[in-house]
Amino acid sequence: MNWEAVFSSFTLVAASEMGDKTQLLAFSLASRFRRPWTVMVGILLATLANHALASSVGVWISAHVPARVMAGILAATFIGFGLWTLRPDTLDEDEKPSRFGPLLTTVVLFFLAEMGDKTQFATIALGARFHSALTVTLGTTLGMMATDGLAVFLGDRLAAKVQGRWLRVVAACLFFLFGLASAWSALRG
Repeated sequence: MNWEAVFSSFTLVAASEMGDKTQLLAFSLASRFRRPWTVMVGILLATLANHALASSVGVWISAHVPARVMAGILAATFIGFGLWTLRPDTLDEDEKPSRFGPLLTTVVLFFLAEMGDKTQFATIALGARFHSALTVTLGTTLGMMATDGLAVFLGDRLAAKVQGRWLRVVAACLFFLFGLASAWSALRG
């Protein structure tokens, strides 16, 4: 198993997920349903499905695009994600009660919230970089579970102590580092 891919994917997603709309969604669902373990299982199922799809797309792309071009695209993509991360996310909440229960509601909302999200695009880029859907999905899913677990189990207390701005800056710096590493690969190519 490529532990670098797992660790890099975990670190990048965990850092970028802090303050992301899906973390806000996790906090909201945990507050609404008061069933944290059910919400966490829903997050796990949705994340596995979404990130397996995204990392597989990234692996497919990397197999069909020349390595030097791919490195340049990844450099621009990661730097773009760094800039995107600096902008705070918001969550437009719908306060209607759910007819589907906490598990199905969480799975559907999380899967849809991740579509087109920076975490999904980062997972595609990580799949392309590491050429492994399995290890990238494992790392990104663990990163999502760690940060969304914080929101589900410690949301109120954590929000009072940690400034979201600094978390966004750290996450952006990680994206910039990945971007610079990819740019270096493209130039060496």
